[in-house]
Amino acid sequence: MSAEPDALGSRLLPLLSSAALARAFTLTVFATAFGGFAITAVAGAVTLATIVAGLCALGLAILVARRDEIELVRLAPTTLVLLVAWAGISAFWSAAPATALAGWAQLAGLAVLAVVIGHVRDALQTVRALGDVLRWLLGISLALEVLSGILLDLPIPFLGIQGAIAELGPVQGLFGTRNALGFVTVIALITFLVEFRTQSVGSGVAIGSVVLGGILAALSGSPTVIVVALVTAAASLALWGVRRVPPERRRAVQVVLGVGVVVAIGVASAARAPLIAALGAENDLETRNRVWTRVLDVADIRPVQGFGFFGAWDPDAIPFALVNLADGTVNASALNAYLDVLLQLGWVGLLLFLALGGLALARGWLVAGERRSVVHAWAPLTLVALLTVSLFESFTLTGPGWLLLALCAVRAGQSRSWRERLDLRTTDAARPAPTADGPASGE
Repeated sequence: MSAEPDALGSRLLPLLSSAALARAFTLTVFATAFGGFAITAVAGAVTLATIVAGLCALGLAILVARRDEIELVRLAPTTLVLLVAWAGISAFWSAAPATALAGWAQLAGLAVLAVVIGHVRDALQTVRALGDVLRWLLGISLALEVLSGILLDLPIPFLGIQGAIAELGPVQGLFGTRNALGFVTVIALITFLVEFRTQSVGSGVAIGSVVLGGILAALSGSPTVIVVALVTAAASLALWGVRRVPPERRRAVQVVLGVGVVVAIGVASAARAPLIAALGAENDLETRNRVWTRVLDVADIRPVQGFGFFGAWDPDAIPFALVNLADGTVNASALNAYLDVLLQLGWVGLLLFLALGGLALARGWLVAGERRSVVHAWAPLTLVALLTVSLFESFTLTGPGWLLLALCAVRAGQSRSWRERLDLRTTDAARPAPTADGPASGE
């Protein structure tokens, strides 16, 4: 009898540690995260939660099978662990503990999936998998919009598709809202351009993908996508310049660049009125300002620990019911990830969230500036897009936004962290000291 489990284990372990399963797992995770709205609309939230739970179980099994390749101390960034832990603890003082725990389970589950992908796929493999998934989802989105708005001339209510493509938008695709589609197209364009530069796909596929992403970005009619795209494009140009500076001058250039970013933020803040008018987003910003004011008023009730992490808002739970009551409308989020974290996790959670994003961006930027391959630019540029869109939406707290934030943090922490320096010191300490006769034996 004991021989049967041994035989099963001998067949299962090679499968769990195989590259083919790692690729299939990564594709499935990205498809689940970015297709979450469509999955929920078609099959319900329980189905989506079941898929995520099953992927987490499979991911943990993959990590166990690859345990000899993974160091526990390098498994996940400290800031990611602390933020997820604080979100879980906050359920104890929330007004709806069961709902808060469900929101935390989604946060923790996607973080686990990000950790698994970060350890079983390298940077180029991750970009390729994400590119493949986004090509399919954007292609299906465009096909459904054409079917709804041109061929049938009828909306598809359960998917949120209004069928307005004949009027050149706004369109929503498989993502529920135009702003969500706009965010996905920015991430897709970053990914497609990195694929093109690394020649990891054919030039025809790469160019077609960029055209597809650009068309849907324009048709989304989202004012936020313009801001995010412009900021990301500026970051791309800055990173391109840094990569061409000689190494001995790179530190000085980085300092100058940092000062320039601070000045640019100050100028944009001072000139925000004409910039908003140029984008035609006065009504959009007025709505956001009203919601932000209500959120800040309610957040002052519990400024340190917040009201407990829920992720997406439950309109019947405190504090969201208070915000909606004061605003006179039903809001699905704070329309700002930073304020959403402040409301749900207080100043402690906000500082952890800022540390997670800021450290990941700094580490990823330095790595991209030093290494030759363009694929290393994907993580910092994606983080720039995530941190910028967080000013206008709460996408980075749930679904694909949170998955990408956690994944980029894991990826950045593998190459630039105290763990790497500890490994170097340990290696240096273990190396035999040279003798007067020459190097130690064996070198």
